[in-house]
Amino acid sequence: MNLVVDIGNTTAKLALFDGTLPLEVVYDSNSTLELLPDICSRYAVEKAIVASVIDLSECALAQLSKLPVPVLWLDEKTPLPVENLYETPETLGYDRMAAVVGANEQFPGRDILVIDAGTCITYEFVDAEGRYHGGNISPGMQMRFRALHQFTGRLPLVPREGRELPMGRDTDTAIRAGILKGMEYEISGYIVAMKHKYPELLVFLTGGDDFSFDTNLKSIIFADRFLVLKGLNRILNYNNDKI
Repeated sequence: MNLVVDIGNTTAKLALFDGTLPLEVVYDSNSTLELLPDICSRYAVEKAIVASVIDLSECALAQLSKLPVPVLWLDEKTPLPVENLYETPETLGYDRMAAVVGANEQFPGRDILVIDAGTCITYEFVDAEGRYHGGNISPGMQMRFRALHQFTGRLPLVPREGRELPMGRDTDTAIRAGILKGMEYEISGYIVAMKHKYPELLVFLTGGDDFSFDTNLKSIIFADRFLVLKGLNRILNYNNDKI
């Protein structure tokens, strides 16, 4: 059984895999990993992978050092099951690559656009030959709400939840509609542009934010909130003889 430790900007995810499917996913503090001992005590873990986009605290490092199994620490030198064409692999966030690996595992031999809507929105492309070409990074939903407040003198910090209108009728609805519709059109625009170049394109959507799409795009979109975890699990299995 595999343990996947995915340490993100806002939280950590601890996932147990039996084969290619997650048995349990636990959300934990990214600074303490306080739930790690409990989840390890309840499963027969054989090996683990640790991936982080932040500098780990002493507490988190101490928890990870106690893991009683071989651990693969994901970095730019870790062998991958796809070809990485990114020009600066040392600056590539592991979550971006893991999402690509997870999508490629499910649909090998297909052109795939992976959209991860989390703290940031990332757009990644892997072609039918399994070559990762890179991608783009855009502000995420909460970042957009906060930016309008922080970088202006009078615009309020508007919550995501609330009245939604096609066109705002007051400042709150104008901000909410501007952000949500702007993200929808941005994402749809990426899909349409990529599909024009790659007619058989598949799209994976993952991350914590929910979006609506035009109906003519839904048939090519696969939603998978555990795509990054699945990709990390595949990378761990790919390096089975190296840890």
